[in-house]
Amino acid sequence: MKTVAGAFLLAVLIAPAQAQTLPGGFVFLRDIDPTIIQDIRYASSNNFTGRPLAGYGAGECVVKREVGLRLKAVQQELAQKNLSLKMYDCYRPARAVADMVAWSRNGKETAAERRYNPAFAKADLFRLGYIATHSLHSTGAAIDLTLVDLTADNSGKFDPAQDYADCTAPAAARAPEGSVDMGTGYDCSDVKGHTATDRITPAQRRWRNTLVAAMARQGFVNYAKEWWHFSLPGAGGQAYDFPITRAR
Repeated sequence: MKTVAGAFLLAVLIAPAQAQTLPGGFVFLRDIDPTIIQDIRYASSNNFTGRPLAGYGAGECVVKREVGLRLKAVQQELAQKNLSLKMYDCYRPARAVADMVAWSRNGKETAAERRYNPAFAKADLFRLGYIATHSLHSTGAAIDLTLVDLTADNSGKFDPAQDYADCTAPAAARAPEGSVDMGTGYDCSDVKGHTATDRITPAQRRWRNTLVAAMARQGFVNYAKEWWHFSLPGAGGQAYDFPITRAR
């Protein structure tokens, strides 16, 4: 009997440590809408640094509750067209932003890194407005995302050993995104990644317009230099630095 009681007490003591307690106003997006696809790049090696960023202990999308509820409304609209949102980044711990700054100043520039910024030196990405030293992502009010055509073959997987073309190349040559062709890959620091660029095809333009319009109907504003980046005015506040762990 004492053994059973002791085991129960131990479980009670351990269980809270396994689940992340979020600050007021933050939620796991999967608790709001589990149908929204998540591919949180900074929790993996599939990003411009080639490694997980500080603070990303799990590939979980964390946002302010209002942001999550509005994303759910966008998802419900898109579902009628056999489309889905795919989240690339949501809340970003301040330590991850500092990690990006350190990466930009390390004096190295690998071929894999150049895939994301083929036209610029990485030390210039902050000055040019492609990466921010103080990110709205850290307030929980900004997200990076794309569209997935649920009727298409989205089985292509990223292979870190593969020698892909840079992010401005045709979709068949660059790293697989498992999403519609927006004209560039995610996190492409290039003029072609600007939302309103004239350097993309009519089909790619329609996909971008579809995403921007669906997000705008729920109050989200796009960042002109990144077709994937949106924020919800008024939903932010202070920047946070709590690490991301699994929802459950």
